[in-house]
Amino acid sequence: MVTKTDRKAERVRRHKRVRTKISGTAECPRLCVYRSNTNIYAQIIDDEKQVTLVSASTLDKAVKTKKANKEAAKEVGTLIAKKAAEKKITTVVFDRGGYIYHGVVKELAEAAREGGLKF
Repeated sequence: MVTKTDRKAERVRRHKRVRTKISGTAECPRLCVYRSNTNIYAQIIDDEKQVTLVSASTLDKAVKTKKANKEAAKEVGTLIAKKAAEKKITTVVFDRGGYIYHGVVKELAEAAREGGLKF
């Protein structure tokens, strides 16, 4: 009998595998991306203190596009870079969250780079 693969479980497995190698510090925190069918979320996290330093998503009032598409990802990327600059965060480690570096995740990362984050 052919069984259907659970895509969410596969993504979580990939994310756990990546997280064994990537960790954020106070000097170089982790930029974590999560995308759902309706929204895009980005957080800058210090894993040593287990604290979220900066967060942005399509639910923020500063973001005009309220969907999970490439335009919204660009807006969230620039917003997270702007908020990070206010907190004097310049370098981060990018955590793609088990998603492939394509589409929405790629647009968010490139917008964050253009906004001034280095990774």
